Amino acid sequence: MTQTAGQTARQAAKPSLGGVQSVERTFALLEALGRSARPLGVSELAAECELSLATIHRLLRTLVDLGYVRQEPSRTYALGPGLLRLGERAASGLTSWSRPLLEGLVRELGESVNLATLDGHRVVYLAHVPSPRSMRMFTEVGSRVPAHSTGVGKAMLAELAERAPDAAQDLLTRTTLEPLTDRTLTDPDRLAEALRTAARQGYALDDEEQEVGVRCVAVAVPGSRPQLAVSTSGPSSRMTEELVARAVPLLQGVAAAIADEMRRSA
Repeated sequence: MTQTAGQTARQAAKPSLGGVQSVERTFALLEALGRSARPLGVSELAAECELSLATIHRLLRTLVDLGYVRQEPSRTYALGPGLLRLGERAASGLTSWSRPLLEGLVRELGESVNLATLDGHRVVYLAHVPSPRSMRMFTEVGSRVPAHSTGVGKAMLAELAERAPDAAQDLLTRTTLEPLTDRTLTDPDRLAEALRTAARQGYALDDEEQEVGVRCVAVAVPGSRPQLAVSTSGPSSRMTEELVARAVPLLQGVAAAIADEMRRSA
């Protein structure tokens, strides 16, 4: 059964057997901020996490002092820069052990391969292995692009829509679907349909939606936290339907291997 974002937060706010309640409440609050496409107020966080206003105030004061939460001039709260340091260290470890898997995909397919994560309505590229061909796609690690125009973004949004439909809907309704090319999906209904298709078939496509002349096929890493996706991209002339059909099971195999390793490391 699919859970809503609120149900997930409420479960996270309740102490698990043997858990430390204050730690669980802290992470429930951080996850609530991470799911939101905008800063949240104290009352919203209290309702989302099912905690008292006094508890939320106490947790926020500590997290702001540590730099893990940022207070806006409007007295709302968002994730702070302190989490970036932790994220960079986690990403470094992730890209280190996942790189051989990505390199294997390049050898199999002959096209460039990416590993990306979702940060709000944007994709952040964590790793890139270029194609050995002279004409190839190059993605700068650390670059951020709109999720709705990319294969990796749509794959992760589709996974989010199945896991936490309320969070996905909130994110999409607050996102400006800017056109990157004349093929970018800028209509919310068409994007929602594309996400349903991606969830149903197990992969997402970027058909010259991010860059003219470039196609990409992507697969979400199942159950990953943070959300991750792997993709292969290349010139449209080489990214044929036949290559896409060959790439999908290979991408799914790598995504499953990454998910397994993340579970073992948790």
